[in-house]
Amino acid sequence: MTLTQLEIFSLVAELQGFTSAANRLGISQSAVSHAIKALELELGVELFRRHQSLVEPSDIGLQLLSRARAMQGLAATLQQEAADARGMKRGTLRIGSFGPTASIRLLPPILTRFRAAHPGIEVHIDEGPDRQVLQWLDERRVDVGFVVLEQERFDTFSLFEDQMVALLPADHPLAARDSLTLHELCDDPFILTEAGSSELVSRLFAAAQLRPKVRYRCTQLLSTLEAVSRGDGLSIVAEASLPQRSDPRYVQRPLSPRMARQIGLAVLDRRQSSPATLAFIDVAQSLGNVSIIEQGHLSSIASLAGLPA
Repeated sequence: MTLTQLEIFSLVAELQGFTSAANRLGISQSAVSHAIKALELELGVELFRRHQSLVEPSDIGLQLLSRARAMQGLAATLQQEAADARGMKRGTLRIGSFGPTASIRLLPPILTRFRAAHPGIEVHIDEGPDRQVLQWLDERRVDVGFVVLEQERFDTFSLFEDQMVALLPADHPLAARDSLTLHELCDDPFILTEAGSSELVSRLFAAAQLRPKVRYRCTQLLSTLEAVSRGDGLSIVAEASLPQRSDPRYVQRPLSPRMARQIGLAVLDRRQSSPATLAFIDVAQSLGNVSIIEQGHLSSIASLAGLPA
């Protein structure tokens, strides 16, 4: 059993195809098939079920997949520690990111500083909903991920605070209000965005013993903005996720009482994190903890750090 075989196994499972995995790795499909067959022979189990052009892990394949990814993560840590001894001139850092707040506001200035300090580290970025980033961390598919805090099962590092705001059409009667309560958002159809705050929004309503009339679920913030602009419903989103240019078709209003969202970085286990991962966290924290609420607009860590946005 080799690390290359485990990498191929993980990638075939992720992409659900031998051809897709081969294209990603830049090798032939026959090489991928041979590696999987050799691994299956060595383990004595069938790792995949074939369905025409798609493949999916078998039950035992799913069980072994988490182990394979854990071994890959430990191997990457070993390589990074060796690289650290050489001055961290080479290595790979895998980052999980979600939504505009992490991917557009926070990540670019952090990467600018990180690349300047560690130009030899190859950075891979996977983007998805916040729930998926947590899953990637669990599966060791990423070394570090941006998350909405708190996350008790991970080691976390706070970076950024912003506020949740109500989003409604510009011509809605509630648009004349200076702030809105959760109760006032329960009479209209509600649009739940799953880009980065869906669980937090659901917890806010549950804590207030309220249930919004969820009529739409959007996986992208842009879809939520368009739906609100059309008058399809109201929503709650994070202020920092909104475009910096205002759109006359919708308005945002603070919630009453104010409700904050904390964004941070998470790792599965800090003690097992690679030097590159820890260096990335150090860079992120060195840029400062930013609060945008008192200013009434987004002031990114890039501007505070004197870096280009």
